[in-house]
Amino acid sequence: MIRTDEPAGALQEPHLPVQAKLAAAWTSFMFLYIYVDYLALYKPGFIDDIRGGVVHEFDTGPTFVALALTLMAVPILMILLSTALPARVNRIVNLIVATLYIPVSVYNADGESWTYLSFYGLSIGLELLLLAFVLRAAWTWPRGTPVTAGRDLVEARR
Repeated sequence: MIRTDEPAGALQEPHLPVQAKLAAAWTSFMFLYIYVDYLALYKPGFIDDIRGGVVHEFDTGPTFVALALTLMAVPILMILLSTALPARVNRIVNLIVATLYIPVSVYNADGESWTYLSFYGLSIGLELLLLAFVLRAAWTWPRGTPVTAGRDLVEARR
């Protein structure tokens, strides 16, 4: 390692496209979403309820499994869609899906005991922060500046 007396320059912050930020946020959301469900298995009696065919007061039949898959598939697909959709559609889809997932995230605490307040408070809080990031990134999506005739066109050619 070579040491110099010259101070290091400021760190560069490369421009990251909005699509990459959105994909990263949805990926983080999915990790959190999955691990919250996984860690819930450690609650006393949770696995017994699953064996008894009940999860969060719902019977674990085909409808429940299909609904659970849908609730997981949408954010999973948002990772891909955030990188693949055209900007205008991408912005709208991210705004709609993130808005719809706010009540889904909050619902996870419904009916839970106060014993797990810190667990659900932290997990739902983090999910909501990620969804707020998605909403902000999509809402503030940079717009191109249109070149108009006349003076702006001349300026653009310089």
